[in-house]
Amino acid sequence: MRRPLTLLLGTALAATAVGAVPAAADAPRPRPAAAAAAAGNQPYASYWYPDTILNWDPATDPDARFNRSRVPLRPRTSDPALKANPGARAGEGRIASLVSFGPTSNNPSQGSAGTDYYAFGYWQYVDKLVFWGGSAGEGLILAPNPTVIDAAHRNGVKVYGTVFFPPTAYGGKLQWVRDFAQKSGARYPVADKLVQAAQYYGFDGWFINQETDGGDAALATELRNEIKYAKAQGPTDFMWYDAMTESGSVAWQNQLDSANDAFLQDPARVSDSMFVNFGWTSGGLNSSRTLARSLGRSEYELYSGIDTEANGYNTSVNWSALFPAGQPHTTSLGLYRPEWTWKSATDRADFYAKDSRYWVGANADPSDTTTSGAWKGLASYVAESTPITAKPFVTSFDTGQGDFWNSAGTRVATGGWNNLSLQDVPPTYRWLVSSTGTKLSPSIDFTDAYEGGSALRLSGRLDATNTVRLYQTRLPVAADTKLSVVLRTPAAGATGAKVAVSFTDAPTTFTTLDLGATTGTGWEHRTLDLSGYAGRTIAQLGLQVSGSSPSYDLRIGQLAVYDGSVDTTAAPTGLTVLGSTDVSATRRSLRLAWTAPTGGAVHHYEVYRRNPDGTRTFLGATPDDAYFVPQLDRVGAESTATLDVETVSTEYGRSAPVSTTVTWGGTPPAESNLALGRPATASGQCNGTEGPAQAVNGSVGGGNGDKWCTLTDAKWLEVDLGSARTLSRFVVKHAAAGGESAAWNTRDYSVQVRSSTTDPWTTAATVTGNTAATTTSPAAVTARYVRLVITKPTRTTDPAARIYEFEAWGS
Repeated sequence: MRRPLTLLLGTALAATAVGAVPAAADAPRPRPAAAAAAAGNQPYASYWYPDTILNWDPATDPDARFNRSRVPLRPRTSDPALKANPGARAGEGRIASLVSFGPTSNNPSQGSAGTDYYAFGYWQYVDKLVFWGGSAGEGLILAPNPTVIDAAHRNGVKVYGTVFFPPTAYGGKLQWVRDFAQKSGARYPVADKLVQAAQYYGFDGWFINQETDGGDAALATELRNEIKYAKAQGPTDFMWYDAMTESGSVAWQNQLDSANDAFLQDPARVSDSMFVNFGWTSGGLNSSRTLARSLGRSEYELYSGIDTEANGYNTSVNWSALFPAGQPHTTSLGLYRPEWTWKSATDRADFYAKDSRYWVGANADPSDTTTSGAWKGLASYVAESTPITAKPFVTSFDTGQGDFWNSAGTRVATGGWNNLSLQDVPPTYRWLVSSTGTKLSPSIDFTDAYEGGSALRLSGRLDATNTVRLYQTRLPVAADTKLSVVLRTPAAGATGAKVAVSFTDAPTTFTTLDLGATTGTGWEHRTLDLSGYAGRTIAQLGLQVSGSSPSYDLRIGQLAVYDGSVDTTAAPTGLTVLGSTDVSATRRSLRLAWTAPTGGAVHHYEVYRRNPDGTRTFLGATPDDAYFVPQLDRVGAESTATLDVETVSTEYGRSAPVSTTVTWGGTPPAESNLALGRPATASGQCNGTEGPAQAVNGSVGGGNGDKWCTLTDAKWLEVDLGSARTLSRFVVKHAAAGGESAAWNTRDYSVQVRSSTTDPWTTAATVTGNTAATTTSPAAVTARYVRLVITKPTRTTDPAARIYEFEAWGS
């Protein structure tokens, strides 16, 4: 079946390639990442043509430093005794995943604002990830960005960049293939650059997709020699796509056979693996296995492809040919575009539901993949692997995206973000719950976090003991090993919760350690001594909950295993602003860099700005020694802004910050209350004289009638500022500001913003536990519409919200 990868590129890539055909030969090429960039502009992942990569030098590429991964590839293991699904097999067929995280060009290096991103979280089933991309109109060689490398390596998954030679119908030119394979004496200059890029950026190899026809046997031989040459220059892997044959023609074989086997072995090792085209058959897979073995290669180095770009888990697949029940796997599996789960989703919840069904199955339980449908979920075939083989192990259940950022339970930034560099190792089992009664529901909670943007939540009806298996591990216990948990409940009292631990000498038998009762509603720490188990090795980590509750609710903000006390590491040094770009009169983007501390294990660095009121706002984080700050906003009339960078150790100890100062130029625009007298609407009003206009009239002295009041279940006040404005703070004047009881001051509320009525609301400020008559929340946002959302109107049982004035200050 002739079904090339090119024809499956999808809108983001194929359309670009097709559109470039008429002028592909002579049109000016877009700026590759190696070209000059404005000093404070957004850095992007690198992409090249075969001739332009020869000019790439990380020393002169201003984006190169921002594209480096500092996370080494972790070893991982899989215990067959702990596999979730009885039909899954360990140590046989593996999974390679070809994913387009974004376009070839303009692919941000270090994440971006907003949550609309493929935050993949089922690494436990994947062996290799190909950073898929490339097009005739942008560039043929695409290096992965560091966020993907960081997340993959943290989970023990290799990452490959892509080399893509499209058919002539998609703008391909055979000269590009010849440029790629050119020799200079005994050297292949492009191969040298491929190895240099992989080693400098910290990824593992390259996926070679050669679909440009017109070649001959000599060119095919040269490509094989080039791959062998590259592998001899350093530890760089290569995966070959079943397209070009040994004759030089492009003819998809849909199997390993005599026409393409020399790209795997000739007789020396050429590629490390092969992606077999999508038209494979049962007989073809069996013959591929036989041929691979005769060449001295494993059949599991063959990744038989399935295309899920268009239909996801509705794709028809001959699973019994690939993974026959009760028999060894025939080959490994190659997934093409599993990000369908994100592309087709209506919102984040829909994405997570679809991703679960894709990987785990229709029952959201890897141990139970029974279904009337053909797609059982990949957990049905491939056993889970774990990278948790050494201490320390710390997870805050961060997915690499969120609507805010919390540091040690304190909200230090609001607004959507994505950055896979900050993703924790996801639970091995999503989700595996056993109970003789009703099963509780584990979930990733995006409304609260201890560190980052999410936490683990366990909720539902509790009527019997529940055991939740979370992580498969291989963690040796020493005399000073500790297990710590950060937890939170909606009310003080008994949790009924215990940590469940099993050891490799009895991996399916759990020992439980009680977490006790909570004393309040905030985050609380528990540190458990494991010295009594010294000499044993932890095989699983989970939770066990007992008791009775119609609405049980427990959040776990952090789970950690470490030795001794929590280690810190030194602060970075030499914090420098490499450059800045004025986005507006009151906003800049910045490129920062620093020197990593000598010694000490660094998990990541966090970047903050100091606010005039003494608080700090989180600007971002990275494991690298350079970071792009997309938005630094001037607050009021400040003449300078101080930035801090601090080191977070692998045990989540924090260093003192290192600081630098940014100087604002010019006279700041005059600030005013932009909400004053503007049109206001609300969820309701207590009576005819207490409408929303009373909250933006500039007065609090007019008695009880000089306020907005509502008794509606949902309580909100919205103001239209007339146009998008730069906002620096929100001021809310509560009941006592107008002379009423202080007990009626608004207790809990948030301020949301958006620039148009079609945009989603973004939280700009959150206040909880307030007692003051007037509250001020600093902000650094641009918006036209502002909304006050009240979640708890008073400190008593009184249900009325009373707002005497709502002010939005800015310019």
